[in-house]
Amino acid sequence: MKFLIITNVTHKIERNQYFAYAPYVREMNIWGNNMDEITIVAPRSNFTKTAIDCAYEHLAIKFIPVESFDVLSLKGILKTILKTPKISWQLYAAMCEANHIHLRCPGNMGLLGSVVQLLFPKIPKTAKYAGNWDPKSKQPWTYSLQKWIISNSFLTRNVQVLVYGEWENSTKNIRSFFTATYSEADKEAVLPRNWGQTIRFVFVGTLVKGKNPLYAIQMVERLYHLGHKVQLTIYGEGVLRSVLEHYITANQLEEIVHLASNQPKETVKQAYQTSHFVLLPSDSEGWPKVIAEGMFWGCVPLATKVSCVPYMLDYGKRGIVLEMNLEKDSQHISALLQDPIQFDTLQKRAVSWSRLYTTDIFELEIKKLLGR
Repeated sequence: MKFLIITNVTHKIERNQYFAYAPYVREMNIWGNNMDEITIVAPRSNFTKTAIDCAYEHLAIKFIPVESFDVLSLKGILKTILKTPKISWQLYAAMCEANHIHLRCPGNMGLLGSVVQLLFPKIPKTAKYAGNWDPKSKQPWTYSLQKWIISNSFLTRNVQVLVYGEWENSTKNIRSFFTATYSEADKEAVLPRNWGQTIRFVFVGTLVKGKNPLYAIQMVERLYHLGHKVQLTIYGEGVLRSVLEHYITANQLEEIVHLASNQPKETVKQAYQTSHFVLLPSDSEGWPKVIAEGMFWGCVPLATKVSCVPYMLDYGKRGIVLEMNLEKDSQHISALLQDPIQFDTLQKRAVSWSRLYTTDIFELEIKKLLGR
């Protein structure tokens, strides 16, 4: 099978290997296990790979680089108008040779790909919508447009749209799906947490406004001032790093908040294994792997009620759904810190649920999608 991937994820080439954002690549490697050939249409970066990049494992890959584009400004829109014809032709030519088209949405390439694929109603397709599918959520118009195109069963034929969560009034081509990081073989015993020492929190994500890393810091700061011995480690990089560094210094939080930058998968795994809580006060998510990963290793999740997150936390039975109110959230967490029995209950529920979603099950579900 000739499998075509259309994605907005930036790729890097080193020593004839193709690298990109590791969580995305690991997922695509599982899809690739069922393919004879893979063609990737995506933007290319000339920067060297980083600690959060990894390589595709498939041996028969064809990479078609396209220019990146955006519609976030008037200048960006004008450049996009000039670039669109060439990119559209590249997509059309790639689709002509494909046996299966796989769209990665939302994103600029996902939007353009969703338009071009209308010309290929007979080719089987999957569209992975990795963002928030909630129809009531506020999203950029480009996201709403591609959601409308790929979910419209009259316009888009022969497609299965994979979304996170279950939503009312969904069209017949919408399928609730999930993602996974760890395999059945990874199911090691959960390490016991020590309540007599420091209570550890971990935040993993890009340091941008939408992920609210500053709120994570302020939350742990508030708990510290309430008399709890706490510590937060933040893994990730982004434009807010200098802002966070200034806040930490200005409020003398160097002893309780540590910025650990981007780190390899194994380092982050060890952090999950020894932390009490995984914290993600994000404004928008699809299926946040960070939360599922933390739960897999025994972290009780603290996350906002966006997309399918309330379902993941069983509406408070597997963790705490944050209200994004420092006073209320800190009091709720403070009460849990004084109740180890309740923590153990939440932890056991979190571990049991998250370990249902392994890469082994994920691959079986992909085979069903592909009719293998």
